[in-house]
Amino acid sequence: MTDTATAPSVPNGTPSKGRKSGAKGTRTQAEPAAVETRWDLPGTRLQRVILPRAGDPLDVRALYVDEGKGGGRPTKALSRTAAALHGQVGVSFATYFNAFPASYWRQWTTLTEIELRLVVEGSCRIDVYRSKADGCQIHVADYVTDGTEGAHKVRLPLDLAPFVDGGWYWFDVTTDSGVTLHEAAWYAPVDGPGRTSIAVGICTFNRPEDCANALAALGEDDAVREGIGAVFVADQGNRKVRDVESYATAAEQLGDRLRVVDQPNLGGSGGFSRVMYEALQHTDCEQILLLDDDIVLEPDSLLRAAAFSRFAERPTIVGGQMLALTARSVLHTMGEVVDRHVWMWRAAAHVEYGHNFAKYPLRHETKSADLHRRIDVDYNGWWMCMIPRVVAEELGLPLPLFIKWDDTEYGLRAAAHGYPTATLPGAAIWHMPWTDKDDAVDWQAYFHMRNRLVVAALHGHDGRIRGLVKHSLKDTLKHLMSLQYSTVMLRNKAIRDFEQGPLALFDSLPTALGEINALRKEFPDARVFASPRELPMPTMGMTRAERFLKPPATPWTIGRSLLAGLVHNTMPAKPEHHERPQLNLSYQDARWFMMARLDGATVATADARGVAYRKRDPRVFFDLLKTSVREHIHLSREFPKLRKAYRDAQPELTGFARWEEAWGIRDRK
Repeated sequence: MTDTATAPSVPNGTPSKGRKSGAKGTRTQAEPAAVETRWDLPGTRLQRVILPRAGDPLDVRALYVDEGKGGGRPTKALSRTAAALHGQVGVSFATYFNAFPASYWRQWTTLTEIELRLVVEGSCRIDVYRSKADGCQIHVADYVTDGTEGAHKVRLPLDLAPFVDGGWYWFDVTTDSGVTLHEAAWYAPVDGPGRTSIAVGICTFNRPEDCANALAALGEDDAVREGIGAVFVADQGNRKVRDVESYATAAEQLGDRLRVVDQPNLGGSGGFSRVMYEALQHTDCEQILLLDDDIVLEPDSLLRAAAFSRFAERPTIVGGQMLALTARSVLHTMGEVVDRHVWMWRAAAHVEYGHNFAKYPLRHETKSADLHRRIDVDYNGWWMCMIPRVVAEELGLPLPLFIKWDDTEYGLRAAAHGYPTATLPGAAIWHMPWTDKDDAVDWQAYFHMRNRLVVAALHGHDGRIRGLVKHSLKDTLKHLMSLQYSTVMLRNKAIRDFEQGPLALFDSLPTALGEINALRKEFPDARVFASPRELPMPTMGMTRAERFLKPPATPWTIGRSLLAGLVHNTMPAKPEHHERPQLNLSYQDARWFMMARLDGATVATADARGVAYRKRDPRVFFDLLKTSVREHIHLSREFPKLRKAYRDAQPELTGFARWEEAWGIRDRK
């Protein structure tokens, strides 16, 4: 090392004075020299600056490096943490994975300042910027290397005070000659409390290749691997993760930290409860990280979540955000809340679904402005969610809900005990967006409805569900108009099963899925064909139906469409339209105001892998509608009593004993 430099922290965005360069740097080699990057200073690394993998799609680069000023000369990744920059270019690290989400650290942790530490070789200028909650950008500090040969250690202290409602830090590098960035990271200037000791838990069902890939990602980085104390896999399928070829590599990397537990399919809640239980019973790990199996993992996210958890002012659940697996540069969502009026999750205020960083970088003044706000959430999905050990010890295990709402309920339960949830930008996985799934209308519709009622019973303040009932009946009518009869049947069954009381939840864990699938087979909308070619050609051209594609937007047009649909459903369906569809519709076009005018049509599934042949049946329509109204009226009357029953049973539902019985391990203890 030939140089160590420190620039003072400067409030209110006033530029600091950097040292001017002398002779230009001489190294331009493609591979970094052996350089000592350890810092003989107090401090804890919070977030490494990382580069894309060699095999990543091109648009993924936008999540790591903003090369808008680079003149078409891409930054070369020498490793995940080192990069070679061409001469006479400007490269910004104002990116999703490399900017520092300062407002989240300001809000939830004990830190009042951080440091940007870099090890850089060559002649360049480093500029540090911050943003405000409205996206406004402010220059904060700069440093110019002096050009002497060798690597420079640069340390820039930065204040967290001006981030109470939003904002990020980032830095840009402008080169004179070729430059090697050996390392860059955001640090706490003090040693962190506790330790990074993560128990990773993965629940998997018949996705052995995906699960093995996730395990391999955990072991590929030395720093990440060192932070992992244990890895538990709850394998609930009949295609086992141990049987795929790539599992051996992952098992070798993780060694005796990896344990796979085989058990019957008890859904996500059964799997995640099991890995949480194993972590509490058999490790002393301070953080429990839950991961889906069908993800692509950015491993550094684990270390970022753990660092955030360690510095949190109070024990805090730290959630990872979801990037879209189908469009890798797209941030699907930054955070979710629960609307307590209707008891349904939705995006938090100012969250934009589907932000594409390849089109609109973080620095974009208009399209990316909302990304600079701090987003506060009620819960985080368990595609990636870190729960402090002390929180799990106090709250117990998830509810036996099979799937859906178990993660939401856990976040609400934690908040009721004084433990917040923070969804942390820059800590993320890639996952299939729920917009590409049919989970609100297929077999999962049952669990959506039943578990929604369970959560409302446990966490509602006044015992009233008028808003939920109204919202549910509106959805029922929409599904009936859309010829989704199996969905309405499952929703009606969900209400009845909720009314059986809390102790029936455990009894139904191993049987509910089979019962639901058997019932769905009675309805044509539940049967999926591989292609519309398996059915006769439609009788209508799309041009005849185009006028019905435009959604009704005013009370008058909505009422008119609804009345027309109801009138149409009083008339017998033409038998020929149940043998030969009238239209082949895309998933996006099969809206209630279109479907209510048809007797039969094929509709693509959300993932576009098949089609369902939906057929109108007035008798089924009105039978299901009457049943649904009757069930909702009964639910409204019985809900106060059921609310008390569920609340009284919560300790048993979340305790070890009943879960051990469900896993079949209690009698062996």
